[in-house]
Amino acid sequence: MRKFGLAILSFVTLISVATAQQRRTLDKIAGVVGSGIILESDIELKYASYLAQGNSPNADIKCQILQNLLTQKLLAQQAVIDSIDVKDDEVDNDVDRRMRGMIQRAGGQDRLEQFLGRSVIQYKDEIRPDIRESLVARKMQEKITSNVNTTPQDVQSFFNKLPKDSLPTFNKEVEVGEIQFNPKLTPAEKEIYRQKAEDLRARILKGEDFGALARLYSQDPGSAPEGGDLGFNDRTAFVKEFTANAFKLKAGEISPVFETEYGFHFLQVIERRGEQVHVRHILITPAITQASLDRAKAKADSVYDLLMKNKKIDFSSAAAFYSDNKDTKYNGGMLLNADNVETRTTYIPTDRLDPQVALTTDTMKVGAISQPQIFTGQDGKKTYKILYLKSTTPAHKANLTQDYPKIKEYATNDKINRTVSEWFQKRRKETFIKIDPEYQQCSQLKGWSTPQTTAEVKPQ
Repeated sequence: MRKFGLAILSFVTLISVATAQQRRTLDKIAGVVGSGIILESDIELKYASYLAQGNSPNADIKCQILQNLLTQKLLAQQAVIDSIDVKDDEVDNDVDRRMRGMIQRAGGQDRLEQFLGRSVIQYKDEIRPDIRESLVARKMQEKITSNVNTTPQDVQSFFNKLPKDSLPTFNKEVEVGEIQFNPKLTPAEKEIYRQKAEDLRARILKGEDFGALARLYSQDPGSAPEGGDLGFNDRTAFVKEFTANAFKLKAGEISPVFETEYGFHFLQVIERRGEQVHVRHILITPAITQASLDRAKAKADSVYDLLMKNKKIDFSSAAAFYSDNKDTKYNGGMLLNADNVETRTTYIPTDRLDPQVALTTDTMKVGAISQPQIFTGQDGKKTYKILYLKSTTPAHKANLTQDYPKIKEYATNDKINRTVSEWFQKRRKETFIKIDPEYQQCSQLKGWSTPQTTAEVKPQ
């Protein structure tokens, strides 16, 4: 997906924050877009959601919310004309994903229901229409920009128009490779954790509540607070072992205990809907032992010696053969810039590197390979890594020779923004739009209202 720079395009994330569709018997109309209306309660509920996320009160946010709602209505109405729709499964998945996030942020389903004043099931039913409209609007926006193409001439022209005294300065960048060695337990060491999963499964088969045991014992931080519930997903959402179990069971059935890269699981199918399955699971993650760490270090030392003594084996080949990191091993071990995944660039600003990696590579020469060192990930797991410093680019002013991919991305975003802005300007002129006087002072809504005709202006 391309990135959108205009503030107006932020509606996808802002307006889709789950908000109920409660309506008072008398509710002021804040805006009209063609045949669609926006109620004051729509804005107030979204503003309440904004505050609930810990943000400070800010009346200007209501202006932004209304602008986002107007934008969504315009896109959704054009989508109807262009026969753009979303499937029920897409809506279900998005609703489930958002609810999981809300439950996690609230600290549990009970606390969220207390805040909402209604059950999660009721709330999900209430937000479905808004979620559907936001997904339709997003697809419409994608269609508007689908034919945007940036040529080398476009990039050159974009760069030439940038004021030379305000060109951005890019920080020092490096290309870093890694070979990762994860500590692995022996079958005997893992058996205690398999048995714990087996014991929990047996308790459920004897009548104990699956959700309650998942909240108490499951080590999946994303689903445990929700009783292990993962919502509806297709086959691509899970690792292969999980998929194999989830899609062969009938509703209500519980799988045997099985192992994945995350640990030992068992799951229950709640509902099957075509190629979508709704499951919940319990995960038991084996704890790393000192013995497993020692084995990982021994393997890392062996591979390091091989690289030092056998110059016929290059780092890329060794990473592909030995590394346990699936995200890098098939890329010659090279780390990708996580802030620029679309271009798959290996150039990473040093301030965006893992601090442990940055500390090690800062003292290395280009082309050097580090001795194995232990690293601790954000999840607290320890691994051994061998690092390779492929290149270093000093901090510098932007130029096309060194920074063409970055400048092309800026040029593409600029072209996308202009395309979308032109579309909105045209649609606003062709669509009847009315905004309540309370919001007409909002700077971002200037020019949105359809001018009144003489017949519409009331005499003084």
